[in-house]
Amino acid sequence: MTGPEAPILTEESPEQALVSEYIGAAILVDSRKTVLGTNAKGQGLEALLKRGLAPEISSLMDQALDTARITSGTVVLSGMKGDVILDVTVVPRTPEDGLIVLTNDLTMERNLRSALVESRQRFKDLVEISSDFAWEIGVDGTFVFVSPRGALGYPTDDLVGQHPEEFVINAEDYTPLPFLSKTGIEDMELWMRQADGTVACVEISSLPLTTTDGTWQGARGIVRNVTEDREREAALTRSRHRKQLLGYIVGTIRDELDPSNILTAASAATARGLSAAGCSICRQNEVGKFVVAAEFGDVGDKNEIGSVIEQLGDEGEILEAETGDWRVLATATHYRHSPNGMICIWKQPDQGNWADDTHILIVDVASQLGIANEQITNHEHILNLSRTDAMTGFLNRRAFFEEEIPRRLARLVRNENTACLFYVDMDNFKKVNDVHGHHRGDEAIIFLRDMLLEHSRPGDVIARLGGDEFAMWLDGIHADVAEERAKDLIESSKALQKFSGDDDHPLGLSVGVALYDPATNEHIDQLVARADTAMYEIKNKGKGGYIMANPLIVGDAPSSQKSQVGAKTP
Repeated sequence: MTGPEAPILTEESPEQALVSEYIGAAILVDSRKTVLGTNAKGQGLEALLKRGLAPEISSLMDQALDTARITSGTVVLSGMKGDVILDVTVVPRTPEDGLIVLTNDLTMERNLRSALVESRQRFKDLVEISSDFAWEIGVDGTFVFVSPRGALGYPTDDLVGQHPEEFVINAEDYTPLPFLSKTGIEDMELWMRQADGTVACVEISSLPLTTTDGTWQGARGIVRNVTEDREREAALTRSRHRKQLLGYIVGTIRDELDPSNILTAASAATARGLSAAGCSICRQNEVGKFVVAAEFGDVGDKNEIGSVIEQLGDEGEILEAETGDWRVLATATHYRHSPNGMICIWKQPDQGNWADDTHILIVDVASQLGIANEQITNHEHILNLSRTDAMTGFLNRRAFFEEEIPRRLARLVRNENTACLFYVDMDNFKKVNDVHGHHRGDEAIIFLRDMLLEHSRPGDVIARLGGDEFAMWLDGIHADVAEERAKDLIESSKALQKFSGDDDHPLGLSVGVALYDPATNEHIDQLVARADTAMYEIKNKGKGGYIMANPLIVGDAPSSQKSQVGAKTP
């Protein structure tokens, strides 16, 4: 399983189509377990197999090759960010053709299931089975017998001789009272007073006592205290309701494909699910402060959310308080016991206190948001790495030309404003590396980075296009100002000569400058070509200077544009 990185497969054969279209990581290997191709997600799996970091998967592949049968299993891979659980299926093709390895990432599903099970288990009500007591009513309508252990906290002697209606809540609502019924009753529910002043829900079953001629002589029966059962049923109902709400909120988070929209969707789902007027979700920024990342519904202003953040305590604490015109319930979100944000729900003070179930739910939601915040942070970090140059921190070529400049061009069209593109290339940079080594060349690149930052504004954007080639975009600038900037940059570039390979090959800059006017409807490729042509023209004229490209005239064909010298080389 060595060799160059396998290509991402296209749909050429049924096996390749299966691998390329498979939703999880998938690879195609030959009989020697050499990777022939992968889908996009399978590249990480290929790397693990090459480095010998997935022995269990390799073992499944051996088993499938030995038995010529489909082999599957669950594999746990350990990493810096925790375990990854994979469902692996190895499908043999023919002894000569090798295997198809298909994986399904079960990590998130297992984590969510564990969280939901834990939430449900927390609220299970394990109550003792209610005790029963037997009773008998005499012809005078009073208790003549009660079980020796008593009932409802009363000793037997305190019940015998008493009328049952003295212990029944709203006895007048029953016609007849079950204790005095002349017909049989089974499992009728009513409420009774207990000796300690509380009430109990009971189920009563009774049988009338009559003479041979049918004259009522009293009744006998059983009373079962079902108070704990009813409380348990109510608790389970609330628990099921909480589970449904938590599932709805977690499902909203899980189903949102764009990480940047996860918290917006979560705030809306939380506000609706918890019957709040609004919901605010904060994330922890790079300096450790909580900043609002998403809001939904009616929420407090900046000062009020700031007050909530200040009052929020340590890990696990729930804050219920009034601030301004609001009653709030808030708690911090955590990932691996470290706070990474906050969730806060809002309602008007006249709507009363938050229910106990809401306290429980907001903690459960916060635990899910803690994971979501961490995932968003990781996504942003990866996205930033994919868009920036590691050495300078500037945008890379793809992010500059495919993302940043198209957005800015669209904005300029709306604002009818001009901008300027600087194409900057170092002169004699190769000589620096050849004579002094790449470390000195890197120092020169960093020096130029700082110089470009000094000659740009906060709203401008700079990119390292590769090697010693840079681009700088200046919004809202006219030709005369752009030329002054170019002159200043060339003048400052004299400081680069201290990095030169030798006196005959001084390190300097060649700069091509192209003005963009949205009225010309110029395509970005045309703009880049004008700046690039101007830059190479100054190189051909002896380097160490700048040239202003001819402006594009409205109605002119792009092919008719040529660069012209905008300033003499210094």
